[in-house]
Amino acid sequence: MASIKSDTFFTSLLILLALFGVAVGGTVHKVGDSSGWTMMGVNYEAWASSRTFQVGDSLAFEYNNGFHDVTEVTHNDFELCEPSKPLARYQTGSDTISLTKPGYQNFICGFPSHCDIGQKLQILVLPASLGPVAAPVPGPVRSPTTFSSSLSPVNNVPQHQMGPPPTPHSAAATNNVWIGFSYFLLSLFILV
Repeated sequence: MASIKSDTFFTSLLILLALFGVAVGGTVHKVGDSSGWTMMGVNYEAWASSRTFQVGDSLAFEYNNGFHDVTEVTHNDFELCEPSKPLARYQTGSDTISLTKPGYQNFICGFPSHCDIGQKLQILVLPASLGPVAAPVPGPVRSPTTFSSSLSPVNNVPQHQMGPPPTPHSAAATNNVWIGFSYFLLSLFILV
């Protein structure tokens, strides 16, 4: 009887965590924005450089699958525009690829000459953020005229002016905290 109750509880918890995880997943990046995945009019290097990609995010490729595909390749095959040894190939015309590990990921269109024309994307996926980190509380700031001659009463060291506070984190980073917390809770219940 106790086993049935714990199995039911565990199953309910898994369902709850799965639903919660879907609701707070990472950022979905639509490759090429409104132009999508095409060989004309999009500079994918510039597009990627204006974004931050983290584990837990995903890439959404929208394209005409009669003329394009999405081929994930090694760095070397990316540089050579070589689609013959894909790590993965997507061909539906509407593919969402989850970013599951940190590091570089390389995508090209496998149709002849499309990659050479510029239909290629390289991104750097960063580890999932653990959310906002509290900034240190700055001590008293002294004017530059008294800086060189004044020492701190603590440890007899010069005072240093603190820089500006860090910028706020994105909602995606906060969402990753909840995902991490959910997995932590799940691991606790697996151990029980």
